[in-house]
Amino acid sequence: MSVNNLVYVIDDDDAVRDSMAFLLRAAKIDVRTYESATAFLDAAAESESGCIVTDVRMAGISGIDLLRKLRERGSTIPVIVITGHGDIQLAVEAMKLGAVDFLEKPFDDEILLVSVKSALDRLESATKRGAEHAELNSRIASLSTREREVLEGLVAGKPNKIIAYDLGISPRTVEIYRAHVMTKMNAGSLSELVRMALIAGVLHAAGP
Repeated sequence: MSVNNLVYVIDDDDAVRDSMAFLLRAAKIDVRTYESATAFLDAAAESESGCIVTDVRMAGISGIDLLRKLRERGSTIPVIVITGHGDIQLAVEAMKLGAVDFLEKPFDDEILLVSVKSALDRLESATKRGAEHAELNSRIASLSTREREVLEGLVAGKPNKIIAYDLGISPRTVEIYRAHVMTKMNAGSLSELVRMALIAGVLHAAGP
């Protein structure tokens, strides 16, 4: 088993866990499954290879709590969180705690595979982060003041209606600015935009 091609799947739903494991193994990715974050921490606490795919809402230790525990231990293993529809605030919190991506249910199989492969690739691409940071700062600098305000609202996990209220503009106008921000930042998804903003320091990672 290649430790750099290993995914830890953590989900308290047997069907979801088995489905993800089947999909990943079919893509020739090694998988270990756990029915809870506690089971994972007990069995694989020392692992720094591969990546983790975990549900954000679980009995006992939640996905958010797991991220906090990993961070406290100084772990750098990439973590992808699975969220339910409307859990954008939890997703943003997860990203602030170090998650590399979030996938909103229901998601396509290919999206999961792309996210996992990207997370595994991160293990070998740490040296590129300095250049990425400079490029993102350049993109941030290209935003107008209003676009920057909308970006900050999005990264804070606020829905369009709340951003619109805070800025004194209409939700439709927020949608237009949001589209401009996505284009200027070259972000293909909200999770990618959040990751970019965190790297660039638009919203600093949360403290312990």
